[in-house]
Amino acid sequence: MLNAKFLDELSAKMSELIAQSPLKDVEKNTRAMMGSMFTKLDLVTREEFDVQQQVLARTREKLELLEKRVAELEARKG
Repeated sequence: MLNAKFLDELSAKMSELIAQSPLKDVEKNTRAMMGSMFTKLDLVTREEFDVQQQVLARTREKLELLEKRVAELEARKG
């Protein structure tokens, strides 16, 4: 039966090997490339989107109130 010390050492050696392998560089380069592509796409975060959605909803409410007020003023005038 394998003891815990052996498994811990094996896990540490595997982690070290992976950290030093070219695979780690490929992952890092891929992340950098994807980050660059997303920046060029001019994307927004979900938080920014939600904030703008709330601003738009409030603006629509104000616009509807102003349209109603203008209609009332025009009705009084005409």
